[in-house]
Amino acid sequence: MAKPVRGLRFQPSGGSRAAQIPVGKKQRLTIERLANDGRGIAFLEGRTWFVVGALAGEEVEARVLGAHGKVVEARTERVFGASDLRRPAPCAHAGRCGGCSVQHLPHDEQLALKQRMLAEQLSRVAGVEPEEWAAPLSGPEFGYRRRARVAVRWDAKAKNLEVGFRAAGSQDIVAIDECPVLVQPLQPIMSRLPAMLQRLSKPQALGHVELFSGSAIAVLLRHMAPLSAADLEILRAFCAFHEAQLWLHGEGEPQPVDPGQALGYRLEPWNLQLVYRPGDFVQVNAGVNEAMVAQALEWLAPQADEHVLDLFCGLGNFALPLAQNVREVVAVEGVATMVARAAENAASNNLHNTRFFQADLSQPLSDAEWAREGFSAVLLDPPRDGAFEVVRKLASLGAKRLVYVSCNPATLARDTVELVRQGYRLKRAGILDMFPQTAHVEAMALFEAS
Repeated sequence: MAKPVRGLRFQPSGGSRAAQIPVGKKQRLTIERLANDGRGIAFLEGRTWFVVGALAGEEVEARVLGAHGKVVEARTERVFGASDLRRPAPCAHAGRCGGCSVQHLPHDEQLALKQRMLAEQLSRVAGVEPEEWAAPLSGPEFGYRRRARVAVRWDAKAKNLEVGFRAAGSQDIVAIDECPVLVQPLQPIMSRLPAMLQRLSKPQALGHVELFSGSAIAVLLRHMAPLSAADLEILRAFCAFHEAQLWLHGEGEPQPVDPGQALGYRLEPWNLQLVYRPGDFVQVNAGVNEAMVAQALEWLAPQADEHVLDLFCGLGNFALPLAQNVREVVAVEGVATMVARAAENAASNNLHNTRFFQADLSQPLSDAEWAREGFSAVLLDPPRDGAFEVVRKLASLGAKRLVYVSCNPATLARDTVELVRQGYRLKRAGILDMFPQTAHVEAMALFEAS
């Protein structure tokens, strides 16, 4: 007797596959609720639709951006019955530019969405709720972004240079003549940038442009071929008009055209100046960054005689203010150039009670000599992957207090499970509105040893 055939890869005769939904197709949908990233969720014919720019309770016409199995990603094209929460998007490019996804929500509703996202992750993954919820840390909802990367691409067929930001759900470039979330000093540069770049003789050799605002204004151009003297003069004149430094990134590391120029930002409440270079991680929201540092110090409550550990220290954004309040700070970072920059920042600010180390913080800490010293308090600010290997060893460091700054509630919740297992209690938590007009959530949590 023949064995039955199992695990057929093809549809048996007489059956049919669900038709794939083509990109660009328009579909009328009723939005049931919001996803954690702020997109509307709709259900139709066995598929789940995630719709940018839609709100719960609305009926919308959505354009398909992509489909994968039973999941469809789409963008709102038309709203038939607007939610009472909907507001006109303040930016003319909303819905096409991929940078700001929730401009149609009032700012207080954006904060409420982010608060729900954090609470849901902590409850669902870690099974905990903080003993106290902190009020959201927020600042102006526009004019906050002090750093931006502008996409540049030569369209050989159309013989046109595209300059702007990536479109929502695609690699297309949306031409941008103004961006309301940029800080004011970068606005005129952004508006005049496309016309200036189109004057350059080899547009096909241009990469991207980065804009910086801090203790100086700067424009960085990535280029894949040497610039002519005429092109360099156009760039110099543009930057001189805007009183901005000019940085070029060809082969090797980015360099200022005028040697000796530097980029930096101030932490005004602590009278600190931090220097950085393009490629270094810098918080883009200066106001919320200062409020975040102040809150971290308040929650950690460092004492003058304490030995404190700062993990994922970057340029010293937390370590230097901490050093003004404690006996010694040991600061650790995975990127060697950032370690060197942080040490230089400490020295230039006359802080000599700091020690900086380079270490791969995705690996266990057991072999690190500095980890054997013992610390009364720890601050960590990891990337989106979180700090699972680090938190597994925190109890062994002797830390009684821990402030965890997170840019991903999912990994914060995962790491909370481990911290609770080690005997820490989640005393306080709250969101940091580092990126208004987006659904991106940053958070801070205070843990104390039981």
